[in-house]
Amino acid sequence: MKPQRSRLVLVRHGQTDYNREGRLQGQVDIPLNTTGAAQAQRLAAAVTADPPDVIVASPLQRALATAQVIGRVTSVPVTTDPAFLERSFGDWEGLRGEEIRQRWPEEHAAWRAHRTVEGVGVEDRPEVAERVAAGARRLLQEHPGKMVMVVAHGAAITLGITALIGEDPNGFRGIAGLENCHRSVLEPLQAAGYEGLMRLLSHNLPPSFA
Repeated sequence: MKPQRSRLVLVRHGQTDYNREGRLQGQVDIPLNTTGAAQAQRLAAAVTADPPDVIVASPLQRALATAQVIGRVTSVPVTTDPAFLERSFGDWEGLRGEEIRQRWPEEHAAWRAHRTVEGVGVEDRPEVAERVAAGARRLLQEHPGKMVMVVAHGAAITLGITALIGEDPNGFRGIAGLENCHRSVLEPLQAAGYEGLMRLLSHNLPPSFA
């Protein structure tokens, strides 16, 4: 029998009030709102057709609560891993984009241009990308041939995918952000010379997609 190939499913958490209000969340620990909880339920119902073998969540409650809904429906235990925390946005967390632009115009311009942002505690893009990618590679090594689901955050997932497909987190803009409770699926490349890299099979699948 041909061995089963490993799969990595990256899920963004359900909606929060900060999402609805257009505020930058970062590592502020914001809970799901009513809409976000309903999104998690729809996603859990959809993945029962092909449930994950492993579920790991960011420790932040919006990701953990989303993962726990999926875990209850699929009877898969949920663990947490800080490798999948959202990108830290330092002094900007809790603010809207226009507030940031007005108060830190130069830093905001650097952020929008995917350059390093100095002086306000924003975690650098390559640092986040490698943190998430390293965590994903480790999980796949620990669970060969399994479907590993990671429930995390928009910026962290986008940057992690960028690193996993071998692109530059500072320069590459080919990965759009995930919507709430949407998911992306990747698998490791098997060819020699591509160790640690992955293929993006699907991106931004909605919560109701089975």
